[in-house]
This record gives sequence, C-alpha cells and structure tokens, in this order.
Amino acid sequence: MSDAHAPLVPLGVVVGVTTPNLLSARQMDGLTGLLNWMTGDELEMWQLPRAADECAPALIMQHPVLEGLAPPPGCSKPALRVWLSSTERQHGTHLDVARISHWVHQDPVQEFRDRVELVNLPTTSPKTG
Repeated sequence: MSDAHAPLVPLGVVVGVTTPNLLSARQMDGLTGLLNWMTGDELEMWQLPRAADECAPALIMQHPVLEGLAPPPGCSKPALRVWLSSTERQHGTHLDVARISHWVHQDPVQEFRDRVELVNLPTTSPKTG
C-alpha cells in the first residue's frame, strides 16, 4: 500500500480488525496488509493481536459507523457472507484508512520472547509457611 494517501480497504478487512470475524476474501493476508499499513511496520504473526488492539479504536474514530458493527454471534460462513454483503450495500464496499501515529515498534524476536516468558509465568503464587 502506498504511503502517498490513505488506501481504500475492503470493508471485510476492516471489520476483521474491529471484530473477531475474518470476513475478507484474502483472510490473513488482508488483515496483515491493513495492520502493516496502519502501523507503518512489517509485522510478524504474533504481533498482529497487539496491532489490532491499537488500530481498532483508530478505525472506529475514522469511521464511527464501525462502532458496534458486527455480525451476529455464531453465524455460519454463508450467513457471514450474507451479512457482509448487506453491510456493504449500506456502508460501501471500501473505506479509506489512515495510519496511526502512536504505534511503538518492537523488535519482533524480542516481542516473541517476551510473550513466551509471560505465558510461562506461574498463574498462582507459591504457598508460604
């Protein structure tokens, strides 16, 4: 995606950041491309959740219609496609998306190590006495 202007991004890709649903025909490639654009970074797979957490509020600020816009829970794949098609008729098939300015780049290898260390922390405190 070019740095010159905000790209037009398929609504299904945008909704993949603001909801837990991957609705893009390009699935993870679309999501990764959008998050790379918004952060200005080349993200690894394990960095995508952090990027989505940072980018989702910015997307909603850029496009308030996204607030609360989500398919009904438990939809089948065909029902998700119908929902997306209906939503695109209401709101358009693409949205312009600007970068975020507050992204903090982290070394991908170090971020992975940090995540592994957090996962391996004990979940209960040791008994004393």
